[in-house]
Amino acid sequence: MRGKFSLYILSFVVLSLFLFPVFAQAAKDDDKPLKPVPKAFADKHMPSGWWTDTKIIAEGKKIFETRQLEYVYKRKKKVAKDGCATCHGINEKKDRPKKRGAKDFRSEKRMNRLSDSYWFWRTSEGVKKTSMPAWGKELSEEEIWKVIAYEHTWSHGNKPAVHEHKEIENTVEK
Repeated sequence: MRGKFSLYILSFVVLSLFLFPVFAQAAKDDDKPLKPVPKAFADKHMPSGWWTDTKIIAEGKKIFETRQLEYVYKRKKKVAKDGCATCHGINEKKDRPKKRGAKDFRSEKRMNRLSDSYWFWRTSEGVKKTSMPAWGKELSEEEIWKVIAYEHTWSHGNKPAVHEHKEIENTVEK
């Protein structure tokens, strides 16, 4: 019995050593200052009324969940068969995005910091040194805004909400 208990304790310690850096990094990302938005994207804003337009949000959801998107990652051609949900969809068993490292749109703290210009820039151009590809050639500007309107509902209990938060970081490259 004593050996079994020691094995449980050892397993817990080893598992904690592997999981702690993952959770610590996620918390660190929430507090790290955002990169400034390039000037070319500074004037990109959600079309008026779209944050709360249920038709727009439904269209964004359809693109997010079903649109097959082709991209190149590490010089290999890949296909996101379930659209954005391929990575950002929620793995119900693990209660996190399907792809490790993908941003969790349910995080109110994280999502309330993003200006619409920042969100559009990252979706359109991708994020260097990550597996987030650029979707600006696969999706039209209108489609990107629809997806963003849908993603925004995640941090508001899956309900439409205006994106006016005091936490929004509006920094633009000089």
